[in-house]
Amino acid sequence: MKIFSADQIKKWDAYTITHEPIASIDLMERAATACCKWLLGKNFGQQHFRIFCGKGNNGGDGLAIARMLIEHKCRVTVYILEFGNIGTPDFQTNLEKLHLLTTDIHFIQSPDFFPPIPENDIVIDALFGTGLNKPLEGISQLLVNHINQSGCTIIAIDMPSGLYADRSSAGNTVISAGITLSFQHYKLAFLVPENEVHCGEVHLLNIGLSREFESRELAAYEWIDPAIPRALYKPRPIFAHKGNFGHAQLIAGSYGMMGAAVLSARACLRSGAGKLTCLVPECGYTILQSAVPEAMCTVNGDRFISDTDGVEKYDAIGIGPGIGIHASHRQWLERVFQEAGASLVIDADALNVLARHPELLSSLPPLTILTPHPREFERLFGPVPNDFERIGLAMESSRKYNVIIVVKGHYSFIACPDGQGYFNSSGNPGMATAGSGDVLTGILTGLLARGYPPKQATLLGVYLHGLAGDIAAAKNSPEALIAGDISNCLGEAFMRLQVV
Repeated sequence: MKIFSADQIKKWDAYTITHEPIASIDLMERAATACCKWLLGKNFGQQHFRIFCGKGNNGGDGLAIARMLIEHKCRVTVYILEFGNIGTPDFQTNLEKLHLLTTDIHFIQSPDFFPPIPENDIVIDALFGTGLNKPLEGISQLLVNHINQSGCTIIAIDMPSGLYADRSSAGNTVISAGITLSFQHYKLAFLVPENEVHCGEVHLLNIGLSREFESRELAAYEWIDPAIPRALYKPRPIFAHKGNFGHAQLIAGSYGMMGAAVLSARACLRSGAGKLTCLVPECGYTILQSAVPEAMCTVNGDRFISDTDGVEKYDAIGIGPGIGIHASHRQWLERVFQEAGASLVIDADALNVLARHPELLSSLPPLTILTPHPREFERLFGPVPNDFERIGLAMESSRKYNVIIVVKGHYSFIACPDGQGYFNSSGNPGMATAGSGDVLTGILTGLLARGYPPKQATLLGVYLHGLAGDIAAAKNSPEALIAGDISNCLGEAFMRLQVV
C-alpha cells in the first residue's frame, strides 16, 4: 500500500472525479456513506452525535454524515464554524440538503457560541481535513481546545483537525481523537509516535478511488501489508538440503549478556538458516551449547569477545547482541567490515561502537542492515527534533552510506538507499520488551543466509518479526509477552504467509 502525500491525495480525488467519472459531490456522498456505515456498525447509533464542521470539503463530509445519521433516526446536532465565507460548493449543497431534515444547526461565531458537550455524547470532528498548512489560531484554536476538554469520545473524519499530513505538528493545537476514520490509504501523520495522542485508532474506509492512479503514481513511502511479504516468501524446494540455506554466523554475547546471544541464535535457526555458528566468549560457551544445541559454537576471549577471524566463509553475519562495549571492538569490527564477503546485520552494542567511532560508517559493506531503536539512531546519526525529521535523516543516511536502516518502533521504518521507505504493519506494544531486537537480528541474519537479497530479507524479516509477536500476544497477552515467545511463534508466522 502506497502512502501518498496530501498533494497526491488531492490529485487522486481529482483523477477519480475526472476518469471514473463521478461528480465531486457524489464522491463526498460515497465517503460519508462509508463513515455512517462504520459508525452504525460499531453501535454508536444510540448516542447523541455532535458534529463540528468547517466550511471546506471536510465540513461537507460532516454535513453529509449528519444527514445520513438523521435518516437512520439518530440524534444529531450540527455546529458550523463561521468565518464569514459561504464555503465550498459541495459544502453548500450538503447544507441545503441538511436544512430539509433538521433545524438543529448552529453557527459558531465566537467562543460565546461554544456549546456544552456532555461526556456521553459523540463528537464528530469535520472542521479541517487533509491539506492544512498552518497552525490553528483564533476561534479555531479555541474551539479545538474546547472539544478536547469535553472528555467525550471524539471521532475525526479524514484527519484530526489541526494535524499536518506530511510534517510535524508538534506544539500545535490539534484535535485529540480516540478514533480517526480516514480514506483508502494511510497518511504519513498516522504512522509516527508523536501523533498517537491525536489520531487514536485509525480505520481506513474504501471509497473507490481510482486504481489506475494508485498503480501509476509513485510514492516515497509504502506500507508493508501482507501482500508484500507473501510475494517475497520462497518455499523450500522438496529436494533441499541444509547446504541450500546458507551458513550464518552470529557474533554475540558477553558475561551477563548471554541471553541476547541465545535469543538471536534461536531466531536465526527458526528463520530457516541451514547452519549457524555462534562466536561467543569463553564464559558463554556452555550456555550457548546447552540452550541452542542446533548451533555450532566458537570462542574468543574470556568475558567478552576480543577478536574474530574466518568471517569470509559465512553467507551472513549478525553482530551486536549482548557484546558490550570494549576497546578491542573497534579493531575487530573494522576488520569484519573489510574481510566479510557476506551480508551483515549490525545491532545493539555493535551500533553503539559505531556511534563512538562514526568513521567506521564509511567502511560498512554495501547494503549492510542497521537496526537501531530511536535512541541508538540518534547516537549514530545525530539528534532530531521530531519523528518526521528522523524519517528524513534515516533516508538521507541510508543513501549516504549505502545501507539499509531499520528504525525500530511500533510501525518500524525501513529506509533503503534506492530512495524508498517502508512502514511495517505487523507488531504490537507487547514487543517493547528486552530481547525483542535480538530476535530481529537473528531473523534477518537467517534470511540473509538463505539467500534473500538484503532489501527483501529486511522487508520480510521485519514483517515476520512483528507477525510472530502478534501471534504471541494473542496467546499470552501483550503484557506477558517475552522475547522468546516471538521466536517460538515464528513457525506459525511462516505458515500464515502461505495462506492466501
